[in-house]
Amino acid sequence: MTNVADTPGESSLDAHLLAELEHRLNDRLPALLTEVRDRLADDWPDYAAFLDSELGSIEEGAGSFLHSLLLAAAAPHTAPVENQQVVQLLFEQIGQLQWQTGHDLTRLLTAYQLGARVAWRHMSEVLRIVDLSSEMTAVLAESLFDFVSHLSRASTAGYLQAQGADSRAREHHREDLADLLLSERASAAVVRAAADRARWRLPQQAAVVLVGGEEPSARDVLSRLDSSALPLRQGTLVGAVVPDPLGRREQLRTALAGMDCVVGVSMPIDALARSVELAQLALRMRTAGVLTGDPVFVDDHLDTIIVHRDPRLLNFLRAQVLAPLDDLSTGSRERLTETLVSWLRHHGDRVAVAEDLHVHPQTVSYRLGRLRDLFGARLEDPRERSRLLLALAWG
Repeated sequence: MTNVADTPGESSLDAHLLAELEHRLNDRLPALLTEVRDRLADDWPDYAAFLDSELGSIEEGAGSFLHSLLLAAAAPHTAPVENQQVVQLLFEQIGQLQWQTGHDLTRLLTAYQLGARVAWRHMSEVLRIVDLSSEMTAVLAESLFDFVSHLSRASTAGYLQAQGADSRAREHHREDLADLLLSERASAAVVRAAADRARWRLPQQAAVVLVGGEEPSARDVLSRLDSSALPLRQGTLVGAVVPDPLGRREQLRTALAGMDCVVGVSMPIDALARSVELAQLALRMRTAGVLTGDPVFVDDHLDTIIVHRDPRLLNFLRAQVLAPLDDLSTGSRERLTETLVSWLRHHGDRVAVAEDLHVHPQTVSYRLGRLRDLFGARLEDPRERSRLLLALAWG
């Protein structure tokens, strides 16, 4: 090992004193590392086990660290950049490993601080033996704790790098899983494997949430939902896949308020793709004003969606059943149509129709008399009433 005394550069210390200091500290390394291991054993047994298993390599690395520390304290302008880069990379990798093994970063940083305190106690005992000045002792103390801070920053950077990479990979896997769930081509085994990669528990039921508006954003929707929601970006489909929607209906109502959303029908996970067309229909009808709700829950409006699924057919049916009103003025036609719709909805109850339309019951009687004159026996025919109801009562 290269001694500090052999390194060229300016120093305020006697070269022989530095050499003796490094020699004595190197002799202390086994005892220092053993004490650190023992101190870690209670609260961080995995770190203690790592010290035991890698003791030789760690002792060598500690000697190199000690050399760099003394060099930095004695002649900071000659500290080798290459060594600093190697140390930086090593401790970044330690931070990455901390994330990958599921350990909290705080545990690692606290272990560093513990190691630094043990190291300084051993170092201060040696400094008293070699009779180092108080000024140089302070310089070494500052160098030691600065170096530990540098190592902590390196490990933190590595931890955050691994966390970010893992998060990006997980989001990619979650998007892939959403695509599979809506593909109708993936087998159950393929879906299970994709769910494992995305770390997503496969539910019994799920629903598709679709977003409307000119610039729909799945990210905005996901920010309002919990982490169990999968991002959905598939062509023109933008939104999320929500597990177990029946058990969280009010939660979804609150979270998605103001987002111009529809929440699809709850379906078994292997049939989820079949609900997408229905959710798309509901989204178009919400945009057109046929469906109201914030958000719209599709299962509340299945009848309306069925009636309005093909607007052309609905318009043909309306034109056909309302043909008796064709010769009336626009105002009369609208008033009689409004009365007919209310009469159908209230099963012929004139009082309820009057309350619904905010008119006098006699006005209702007059209008119904005109409708009977125009429609004749059709108003008493169950089939004709069903056709009228289908054409008129859903908006």
